[in-house]
Formats: sequence, C-alpha cells, structure tokens
Amino acid sequence: MTSAFERSHSIEIDAPAGAVFDYVSNPQSWPEWIAASHHIDSEDRPLVADETFHEKWHTSKGEVQLDWVVEVCDRPRRWVARTNTDFIGPIVAEYTFAETDGRTAYTRTIQNPSRPKPPTEQMIERIDEEATISLGNIKTNVERRSTTGS
Repeated sequence: MTSAFERSHSIEIDAPAGAVFDYVSNPQSWPEWIAASHHIDSEDRPLVADETFHEKWHTSKGEVQLDWVVEVCDRPRRWVARTNTDFIGPIVAEYTFAETDGRTAYTRTIQNPSRPKPPTEQMIERIDEEATISLGNIKTNVERRSTTGS
C-alpha cells in the first residue's frame, strides 16, 4: 500500500511570468535556490517537453542521483518534470505562473503519488521550511536579474 502526498508553496515575484518561467525551468539554476540540489547535468537553458536532465541531490542518507524528464512545457504558464526514486517513489515537480501587471504569482507543487508511507509531521515542517527558503531565493534572483537585465 502506498500514500499520495502533495505540497504547494507560492510567492509573488516582481517580474514578468516569462522571466520567472525561464529561470526555474532551467535546471542549471536549481542549485542557486534549492539547498539539496548541488549538481545538474543539462543544457544551460529552459528545458522543453521530453528533454531529460540529471540532478545530484543531498539527502539525510547521502547523495542521490535523480533522472528527470520534462513532461509539460507551456511557456509561460506551466512546467512539469518527473523523476522516479527507490526511496519515495515518483516525484513530480509542477510550476505554475500567473502574471498580473508585471508581477507573477509563482506556485511550486511537489507531488509524491505513491510514497511507501506518509511523511511525518517533522518531514512536512522541513519541506515547508525548505520551500520558503527556495521560493525566497527564486524571488531574490529573478528580481535582481530583471532589474539588472542579466
């Protein structure tokens, strides 16, 4: 028996949706904003549907390699990638973007459709804390790039 798990986190970013989309859909940016991500093997650009990339990720049990495939690329509205793991089953990362007056509401949803067991309350607290830091890093990095034009 498995357990489905999903967690979403959102942030408002002072930048157009395309700028936010291009930043987070480029896996080379992930180590800049995700603490567990420390090496990405991919092109240095936003990836589109059916492209693959590889991520080295730190866990409490050591380093893990995640092999991702981009399932959906609907620029600048939605981007979805999936990987399979032997420790928590599939992981689906879905990013959605809604722009209003040059500001973007960015939502990052992580799904584990078939975890071996539900996460503990402590795991959920850690997920939420890490997501808050990650989204803050995205906001800072994208807004800085939008201001400087780089």
